Order: sequence, then C-alpha cells, then structure tokens
Amino acid sequence: MHAPPFAIAHTVEEALSQLAALGPQARPLAGATWTMRAPLRGEQTADRPLVALGGIAELHQISRDAGQIALGALVTHDALASWAAEIPALAGLASAAGKSANPGVRRLATLGGNLATQDFAAADLPPALLVLEAEVELATEAGRSRLPLADYLATRASAPGLITRVVCPDPTMRTAHARLPMRVAGDYPCAILSLAARMAPDGTVAEARVAVGAVDPVARRWSALEQALTGQRPDPELLRRLASEATGTFTPRDGPDVPAAYRLQVLPALLTRAFAALLSPAAPEVSA
Repeated sequence: MHAPPFAIAHTVEEALSQLAALGPQARPLAGATWTMRAPLRGEQTADRPLVALGGIAELHQISRDAGQIALGALVTHDALASWAAEIPALAGLASAAGKSANPGVRRLATLGGNLATQDFAAADLPPALLVLEAEVELATEAGRSRLPLADYLATRASAPGLITRVVCPDPTMRTAHARLPMRVAGDYPCAILSLAARMAPDGTVAEARVAVGAVDPVARRWSALEQALTGQRPDPELLRRLASEATGTFTPRDGPDVPAAYRLQVLPALLTRAFAALLSPAAPEVSA
C-alpha cells in the first residue's frame, strides 16, 4: 500500500496552488470528521490527494466590526458556540454550533467543512446561517468573491474555490434553533429549524426568517411560512397550523430510519419550540 499525496498549506494562496498541482481529485482537509467516516459510508478515499489547511492562520479568525461579522472557515463548532453565546442576537447560531453532533466532533469539525460537505443534509450550521443572511467568501487563483449562502449550497458541487470566511450583517433580530435527533442528543437530526424574528409592539410578528435543514437534500429558507407568519401572534396552536399548511413546499428525504413524511410532521413542533426559545423571558434583549 502507498500513502496518497499530502501537502500542508500555510496561506490560502499556497493551498490553492497545491490543490491545482495535485489535480482534480485533490481535496482540502480541515477537521476531517467527515473524511474519517468515509469508509462507513462506503466511499473510496484512500488514494485521494489532500491539502491540510490547519496552518492557515487567517482561516481561524473571527471578527465583528463595521456592522459585519466574519467567521473564518476553520473556526470549530466549539469555538463558534463559545463566541456566539456572548452576542444576544446569535443565540440561534450558538445553539446550532453547541448542540450539533457530540463533544468530540464539535472540538474538531469546522464551519467551512460543515458548509462544503456534499450529501450531508443534516448539518446544523447552514439553517442557522441562512436566517442571518450569510454570504460565503470563496478564494480562487483569480481572487476572492462572495456568494449568498443559499446560492452556494445549491451549487457547491461545482462551485470553484476554497471557502475562506462566512460573512453576515451584524444581526438585530432575535434568533433560535431547534433540532430533533433521531434517537439521542449526538445523533444526526431528522429535522432542523432555525428562526430569526422581530416582534411588533402589539406582540405580532413584524418580520420572520425561517430556514429548515435535514428535510430536503439541501437546507433552505421556508419562504411560504415566513410570509404566513408576518402580522400573526405566535400562539402555539396557530404556529402549528401555519407550519402544517406550508409543508407542501418541501421534497423530503426518505430513508429506512426516518420516513419522509415524519420529517414534515415534526416541523410544526420545531417551529413552536423555536418561538418559545426566542420569546422566553430568559432570552437576552437584542438592540436594533
């Protein structure tokens, strides 16, 4: 047996050059939590060239200034959860990062890897970032550009470049995140719902963003429900009814562990849980 080609990059430009030199089968390596489980998925990756990104300092950075939040692609779930927990409007993102998978995975899994991994519909971070209207920064040998996260998720199989950062406006709405694991806390979720909402003085929903993961093959905003929520009081019974009426917009995944219909059936309950967390008296105030 022989070891596949392996390179270590210390800058983004060096990583791009190494990936190009190693050929189209080469892949960037970050936390490796998905790569290490490839044999369990029946994937043959033993001969795939890899470029390790861990030594690229800029990809580990988090910044918040000029009305913008920038999250480096190599920020781990643990680090993201700890940082976001200090910002009231990022309660949903903190929950998404802090409750995904298990502690061992959270210490290694990266933001960029969570977004870039294909055929992994149950990732927690995409829905939480979609309601924050995040953009993905991609680096190619021609330079860097940004793409709305929704567009990136839809085209990531062919999207050129390396994720360097995820950028979003400094949020002014409260956020929440709800997930239903298949069996226990560390399992992949069968459905995920992220929520951002601004409430009017009369207690109705002035604006709402809702995103769903683990249901369709790719996480996405739930536009039909967002429209239905506007102007409504978030009464649990009404929330369940509005969500049930809007599930026809999904094409849920089917499988031996979780039938497609069940993924839809749990969405109304996840919506009520998300609103309960968002409106809880213990929830921190968010300044507009």
